[in-house]
Amino acid sequence: MKRSYLIAGGIAAAVAVWLATGLISDGGGREPVRGIPPAAVDELPAVRVADLVAEPHTRRLSLFGRTEAERTVQVRAETAGRVVEKLVRKGDRVAQGDVLVRLAMDDRETRLREVETLVEQRRIAHEASTALSRSGYRAGIGAAEDLAALAAARARLAAIRLDIERTEVRAPFDGIVETVAVNIGDVLDVRDPVATVVDLDPIKVAVEVVERMGGTVEIGSRADVRLVTGERLTGTVAYAARMANPTTRTFRVDLEVPNPDGSIPDGVTAEVLMPLGTTMAHRITPAILALDDHGAVGVKRVAEDGTVVFETISIIDDTPNGMWVAGLPERSRLITVGQEFVRPGQRVRPVLSDGPALAAGSSAE
Repeated sequence: MKRSYLIAGGIAAAVAVWLATGLISDGGGREPVRGIPPAAVDELPAVRVADLVAEPHTRRLSLFGRTEAERTVQVRAETAGRVVEKLVRKGDRVAQGDVLVRLAMDDRETRLREVETLVEQRRIAHEASTALSRSGYRAGIGAAEDLAALAAARARLAAIRLDIERTEVRAPFDGIVETVAVNIGDVLDVRDPVATVVDLDPIKVAVEVVERMGGTVEIGSRADVRLVTGERLTGTVAYAARMANPTTRTFRVDLEVPNPDGSIPDGVTAEVLMPLGTTMAHRITPAILALDDHGAVGVKRVAEDGTVVFETISIIDDTPNGMWVAGLPERSRLITVGQEFVRPGQRVRPVLSDGPALAAGSSAE
């Protein structure tokens, strides 16, 4: 039994020595340290490092909102009458000017003919008065009275024609009929609802932006939109509020997304990834983050003279492929393994990582 323990202990010691040689031996990954003799370098603690270079990174703000129809109008009756024809159903596509329902004419045609006759009578009387006035057989005041009577008759004619035109309730714009509120036989009064028409092209995506980002959104900028259904789209900022909501202290932003077939409905939850500008940054893995004595977040790097430097950073974006940070020199040698065992100002022996840089993640975004 003692022999087994001795063998196991020997194997564990051998493995530990072998692992240590990865950082301690004079392997090809060892980097020279400026100003330190080679013999002294071997005595320094080894840390694994990765050389990173700043890259332009476009920061994206993730927001959640919902789709909204470009226009929604409840079409109402503009004259009274009985519905005699219903020409649309819910879900129908209509063009501007299409008849939705038709009301009974009742006595409108009779009143139209009556007023047309009256207008003709007033016109003849006015012409006769004008001729007599010019010949001196009638005072000018009589001609003026006939002219006023003619104008009144023409106004009545325009009113009855408009009333007849309003017996056909029409679509105010191209869109989709969302609801129809009447049936044949219903008697409508002025302003009674007839139908609801929505315009879904383009569809709007409305989001709320926090105060500190309210002034960064530019009209015309493009953003990625992902619907709750999984569909991915591209939208354009059409409106950015300049007054905050007094309750939420947020700013409304509307994006427009082409929707020619009307397949995107109103009220769907959507995620918007809105670009907020491009800046130079380094992409790292969160595993190398550290805290200084004051609790500031940063990373440790190796300076040219081989000393450890703690760099305070600001996190500007966090993506599935890595964290983007600002505050580092353009070219930085970051400590990726062993940073918890060294302190700022301490001299170390950097060993470059083999293969992809551990600090930068698996691939560039």
